[in-house]
Amino acid sequence: MTSMTNRVAPRKGKPLDVWRWVGRIFLVLMLLYTAVPMIWMLLTSIKSGFAAMQFPPQWWPNEPTLASYQRLLDPTNSVGQDFLRFFWNSLFVSTATTILAVIVAVPAAYAFSRFEFPGRNFLFFAVLLRNMFPAVIFLVPLFILMRLLGLVNTHGSLILTYLTFGLPLAIWLLKGFYDNIPYQLEQAARIDGATRFKAFMLIVMPLSAPGIIATAIYSFIGAWNEYIFAYTFLNRNDKLTLPVGIQRFFSENTTDFPGLMAASFMMSLPVVVLFLLLQRYFVRALTEGAVKH
Repeated sequence: MTSMTNRVAPRKGKPLDVWRWVGRIFLVLMLLYTAVPMIWMLLTSIKSGFAAMQFPPQWWPNEPTLASYQRLLDPTNSVGQDFLRFFWNSLFVSTATTILAVIVAVPAAYAFSRFEFPGRNFLFFAVLLRNMFPAVIFLVPLFILMRLLGLVNTHGSLILTYLTFGLPLAIWLLKGFYDNIPYQLEQAARIDGATRFKAFMLIVMPLSAPGIIATAIYSFIGAWNEYIFAYTFLNRNDKLTLPVGIQRFFSENTTDFPGLMAASFMMSLPVVVLFLLLQRYFVRALTEGAVKH
């Protein structure tokens, strides 16, 4: 009788997850696609005017300088005065738009989420109707309206316009977030004697903080980067915002590329810092507002 020997099959290595590696490569390419222009902008801003025009271009300047930043932040020269004025104008318009957007979007989204009233679904989808059309279609009608209201060359025209274009998505985003907050929590507070408003302030508002922060980020970035309406509604130098004001670095015969890149980097810095500080709230609001529990 022959003895049977148990043969152990050779262990195979872990199969290569092709799609995971494809995804990683794609993310790396996207990171390079977004990071390289920022790096080039920063490096160009610390070059001299002659070095910025060299061909072939150099990544790292031989003699880096912060002269462009010093000129932008120096209030004693005309360029610095204009840049700081444009910066504060953008900050005021963006902050005012953000505050008003949150004040309007929070109760509107809560009403769509919690109350039943005639035309509720129609109104909810109607707020997104404007997003079906490109913004440039509304340029001339809005300019005529702002002229009739006496708001041309005022920041109020920009704030009203940015609210018109930013509120639909803000309401939609917050409404999805409120849908995921159990209504039983409010009912329990009402049983304990709280009014609807008090239950909203003490229960719903703290739980909806990520959604409110995400709405604020969206409103601020949209207002901070907007160019078309600011270029159309404003023509006074003391009222211009940064996206329009940085055209100062273009002239008929030459362009101050180091100054332009320094101004562009300073313009992008507040948005990047804001998003990095609050990104976890933004991602949480997008995921929780999109999934029904």
